[in-house]
Amino acid sequence: MKLQQLRYIWEVAHHGLNVSATAQSLYTSQPGISKQIRLLEDELGVEVFSRSGKHLTRITPAGERIIQIAGEILRKCENIKQVAQEFSHERRGTLTLATTHTQARYALPPVIARFIEAYPEVSLHMHQGTPTQISEMAVDGTADFAIATEGMELFNELVMMPCYRWNRCVIVPKGHPLLEAGPLTLELLAEQPIVTYVFGFTGRSKLDEAFSHKGLQPKVVFTAADADVLKTYVRLGLGVGIVARMAVDPKLDSDLEMIDASHLFEPSVTHLGFRKGTFLRGFMYDFIEAFAPHLTRERIEEVLQCATRAEVEALFESVELPTY
Repeated sequence: MKLQQLRYIWEVAHHGLNVSATAQSLYTSQPGISKQIRLLEDELGVEVFSRSGKHLTRITPAGERIIQIAGEILRKCENIKQVAQEFSHERRGTLTLATTHTQARYALPPVIARFIEAYPEVSLHMHQGTPTQISEMAVDGTADFAIATEGMELFNELVMMPCYRWNRCVIVPKGHPLLEAGPLTLELLAEQPIVTYVFGFTGRSKLDEAFSHKGLQPKVVFTAADADVLKTYVRLGLGVGIVARMAVDPKLDSDLEMIDASHLFEPSVTHLGFRKGTFLRGFMYDFIEAFAPHLTRERIEEVLQCATRAEVEALFESVELPTY
């Protein structure tokens, strides 16, 4: 059994059983991958993949378990490399983030700018996606850190740490009647066509819970994952926007009026997550603290000693999170 063979079955499984696409991503040949997979199966005495002719059709039950263990082995090997790099080149390496548009566009830019200045030899990469997608990237090792408000709690393989609280605001074009309607209430909002986030993005669940608690059915006429897209459709008069407060820039959005809505909705908390067992290099600790100053190296190491998420939550009960 070779490490290369384990890499091949892992990559094939994560490329939709497409050996050709796997070969391209690994800069090798399709026949070479197929041959090594067959040699591994012959050695193990079981099929990892079922076939129809030359095509792989599904992962066998034995293959599911083998690929899971192969992933764990590959991650351990990566940790060994990270340990070696930490001692040989402590300020050089790569850091891959997986996050949503809101975090990438509004929360992370100043942090990343400072980090790149402090660590010019660290290559920084960013993937964007849905909360579920970015959580999966952290779980399978595609990303070192996942940063999101929703979704990570569904993945037990992730260590989650709270970074900051945030809430919402309502945006409307200048002169909109809602500006003269008195104090903002959920009842007033329920009468308006609403433009807001897709369910599962940027704390959308908190918004739905608030209306449901009041027995109201909001008229959501348009949804998107991107706050900039939402602002575009508010400008077109499609409806009033409910967006993250951090997504409104007084200069860039000077044509819109903002109404504070933090009294209407429970605040949301953005978390940073990484896979259990990940070896954190020094610059990784520094990135986390730059993003969330209360997450010092000492506190992160306390988190790593916790056996359950309930213990992690208890650790932060008395911590005052930054609010945006």
